[in-house]
Amino acid sequence: MLKIRFFRTGRKNHPFYRIVVTDSRQAPQGGRFLERVGFFDPLTKEQKLDEERIKYWLGVGAQPSPRVHNLLIDAKVIQGDKIDVLKKKVAAGSKAEATAQPTEKPAAEKKPESQEADKAAEVNSEPAGNLAEEKKPTEETSEPEREEKEES
Repeated sequence: MLKIRFFRTGRKNHPFYRIVVTDSRQAPQGGRFLERVGFFDPLTKEQKLDEERIKYWLGVGAQPSPRVHNLLIDAKVIQGDKIDVLKKKVAAGSKAEATAQPTEKPAAEKKPESQEADKAAEVNSEPAGNLAEEKKPTEETSEPEREEKEES
């Protein structure tokens, strides 16, 4: 799928963006984009858009990134509503409430049949637990301990 997105250039702390058409699966770094259709300087708010080529790529099926979408609406290249680019922060209290509610529901919905299955599993696991308690000779045990176990 094709995307119309920003390609950052410029110095450190002085961003400058080219608006490019690229495949969505790869970043447009190193000139790996199909076409440059404009630029945007966020410090001076200067922009230049090739409206004809942008409309062509939109007609072919290219999707603009949310920030480019808003820029195209401001420049009146396309019509529509702006997209909220900033992520909304969730308050810490509401986040805790949201996580607490789902954990209570599965505990209340637990069926008696599953409890019986749990008891059966415990009964079957007891003999295996006894085997685990016996120490088998390993590299960690010393030679005198091995001799004592062999004699008994």
